[in-house]
Amino acid sequence: MSELNNNSELNKDKEPAASAKNNSTEADREEDENAYSLHPVSSRVKKVVKFGGSSLASAAQMKKVCDIIRSDPSRRYVIPSAPGKRFSDDTKVTDMLYRAYDAAARGEDITDRINAIRSRYQEIIDGLHIDIDLGEEFAVIEDMFRRQAGRDYAASRGEYLNGMVLAACLGFRYIDAAKVICFDENGKFESEKTHQTLREYLKNIDYAVIPGFYGAMPDGSIKTFSRGGSDITGSIVARAVRADVYENWTDVSGVMLADPHIISNPEVIDTVTYRELRELSYMGATVLHEEAIFPVRSEGIPINIRNTNAPEDPGTMIVETTFRQPKYVITGIAGHKGFCAINIEKDMMNEEVGFGRKVLQVFEENGISFEHTPSGIDTFTVIVHQDEFMEKEQNVISGIHKAVHPDTIDLEGDLALIAIVGRGMKAKKGTAGLVFSALAHARVNVKMIDQGSSELNIIIGVKNDDFETAVRAIYDVFVTANLGTETR
Repeated sequence: MSELNNNSELNKDKEPAASAKNNSTEADREEDENAYSLHPVSSRVKKVVKFGGSSLASAAQMKKVCDIIRSDPSRRYVIPSAPGKRFSDDTKVTDMLYRAYDAAARGEDITDRINAIRSRYQEIIDGLHIDIDLGEEFAVIEDMFRRQAGRDYAASRGEYLNGMVLAACLGFRYIDAAKVICFDENGKFESEKTHQTLREYLKNIDYAVIPGFYGAMPDGSIKTFSRGGSDITGSIVARAVRADVYENWTDVSGVMLADPHIISNPEVIDTVTYRELRELSYMGATVLHEEAIFPVRSEGIPINIRNTNAPEDPGTMIVETTFRQPKYVITGIAGHKGFCAINIEKDMMNEEVGFGRKVLQVFEENGISFEHTPSGIDTFTVIVHQDEFMEKEQNVISGIHKAVHPDTIDLEGDLALIAIVGRGMKAKKGTAGLVFSALAHARVNVKMIDQGSSELNIIIGVKNDDFETAVRAIYDVFVTANLGTETR
């Protein structure tokens, strides 16, 4: 069955009932201004707040969200995700939607699947004691699933419906993201068109709920963000309204200084710069996707990572730059396994112009990106992802021989890279020495070291088996013992 344009005649003829009042006409805007006199803007401070799926998984969680928003009148624009898991063995609403859509594609009866999804929302509505009926919405969704309106359409309905429920609970204006988040006919996000559309649309609206994760192409077809989801929508809205802060609410109290799977109850980073966050994210720290950071970074808008279940916690502030010194010498530790080193030796290598370029060109020709290139006078090492390299190992080795005629090529696999990141390291004595002392004491052999001229980070390579031990040793020295505080 072929996929239909999800801006079908069914949708053109009439707006779904629960969102019919949200057409973008001048009369509607005028009506909104009267309705939102109940929410006087006490200051010109603007906050955009995004809530993840775990924060909106149940009526109890959504009540917490509503209480958080109502506690601060500057929290004016709300970006919800779809309901997540209520407990460990639960199913996310987005996954339920995918399964229903795929069942429809197989020609199966999806009535029970649609009813199960509807029950999830009805449970939230009943728990919040609000007056909203999603019956006609689900009738439209079921019909569109049967007509195969597209998997992006299916995935987006979780946020679409959750936005309606949250708007009804708060008494905020509901704005379908399909009206304000723009993709071109090829499905590429149109940043500037979206920026101008949002600015115009929101200029007279003080309080609104805009579902995350999706937008629309010129023909009305729904398109979702491939990565970053609702985080990206929140960042885009924050830029458009020139927010003072973009609050991203989740189920942790900020960015952890180290992986909690390795370090039990690691410290929370109070302030981190975008550059530091980039280093930590690149090396495996799970924070925000780059695409969710760029719109606010370009406008100098800070991001505040907060915990829905502990709203009193200040969380982590992500900023462009700051005079604030970190609590510890390091800001964070991150890393992951699965790398290998290609060690190339050749006498008088340093006198051969273009040696490094020729070697890296071989990797480029084989579609392999490199991570680091530590070198000596007669040695040049390329660190790459092992799984990528193994597929084309002999092609690369042969290509290097043809390109630079090395004396030897040595391979070492099963390596892990660890990044020790911190703006505070530049002003402190002996940071690298402490790293090596900690690792030596833990009986971890360092296979590689790399440090940029900015002194923002130190990258070390160890064997995969030593990864967790190395992270714990570094954390113990710089955080538990808080060593390395002497200023240069």
